[in-house]
Order: sequence, then structure tokens, then C-alpha cells
Amino acid sequence: MSKKVAVILSGCGVYDGAEIHESVITLLRLDQRGAQVQCFAPNIAQLHVINHLTGEEMPESRNVLVESARIARGNVKDLREARVEDFDALIVPGGFGSAKNLSSFAVEGADCTVHPELLALTEAFAEAGKPVGLICISPALAAKIYGPGVTCTIGTDVDTAAAVTKMGGTHEDCAVTDIVEDRARRLVSTPAYMLAQNISEAASGINKLVDRILELTHENDA
Repeated sequence: MSKKVAVILSGCGVYDGAEIHESVITLLRLDQRGAQVQCFAPNIAQLHVINHLTGEEMPESRNVLVESARIARGNVKDLREARVEDFDALIVPGGFGSAKNLSSFAVEGADCTVHPELLALTEAFAEAGKPVGLICISPALAAKIYGPGVTCTIGTDVDTAAAVTKMGGTHEDCAVTDIVEDRARRLVSTPAYMLAQNISEAASGINKLVDRILELTHENDA
């Protein structure tokens, strides 16, 4: 029986939205493994818009849900429509959108808040004991979701790891090709482009994360 997985996007583009490679690799691996996928994104304005050619901020406004539709080929729903009972697992790719649109981590660091719709959904997954995968910078939000003591990785970046620790999380250094699992909380994380030097390196850890998330969804199968 195929499993249903919610994928949360945060826009389109590494500097102001969801990391496109990470998102596509996640969606590809889920499809290869026979999972049913529904993408979601918050219907809000981006924190800002970045010119991905120059790295400079642009004087315009874009909507996170509308931009996420670029990655999802239009098949994306408002995050407020997501219900934990409809899915077996949840995955959040990285990109600065996770730290700028899904949370305020990029601006406030350890003092950040998580977008209320995402926080409510992820907390519901945690309470239901359903597996969650956090990729790249997204694991920085783990302590806000699961509370003190949660184990996760963002790779080896010292400053980001320190922020995770300050929020009450337990950070484990991790190679780009590997994953870190908090077995008690059924949370899996991987560094992806926090460490990856190319798309193949990013895929190595993401594929392992997706595979493990799907394994966890089958643990309670009869």
C-alpha cells in the first residue's frame, strides 16, 4: 500500500525560497518509491525577493504559494489545508525560504518563531508519532517543533549548530551522504546543500532520508 507524504515548500529558489534541487530530488525519490505526494506552501508574501544571478535584493514582492507552484508544476495547496490525518509522513526541503518564510531563523536565529500554520502541522505530526524529514537548514527548526532534547543535524556549520543547541536541540555533525535519526521522535535530518558541493552529493543524503522516512511509515503495518 503506497504511503501519502506531505512536502512543505517555501517558495522557489535557494536564496529566498525552497532549494530547487533539494525539492526536486525529494519529489523524485518519493515518486520512485511509489509514494503519493501532495505539496503545500503558506499563502504569504516572501520576506524578500533575491536576484539569483547577482545575489542582490529586488524591489518587488512575491507570494510563497504562487512561487512554490513553479516547483510543484501547479500541484500545490495552501498550507492551511494540510491535515495530519491525511498523511503518513512529512518532509520539509531546505533553502533560505525555510529560514525566511517558514520561520524567522534567518533574522532572529535562536530566538526565531516558526510560521504558525507550519508549527501546528508539524507539532501534530510529532504528537501522532508520524515520521518527519527535515533537510538542509530546516532541521534548525526542530527544537521549536519537538522541544528540548531533540536530535538533528545541519551538517557541520558551527554557528548554525550553536543556534540549534541554544534552542535546546542536540546537534550531531553529519556527512553530506548520511542522515541523523532521532528514533524516539521519528525525526530524520540530512545536511544536503549545507555541505553539498554538487547535486549528486545533495541527492545522496536526501535519497537516504526519503528511504528511511518511508521505512518508518511501514513499521506499524500489519
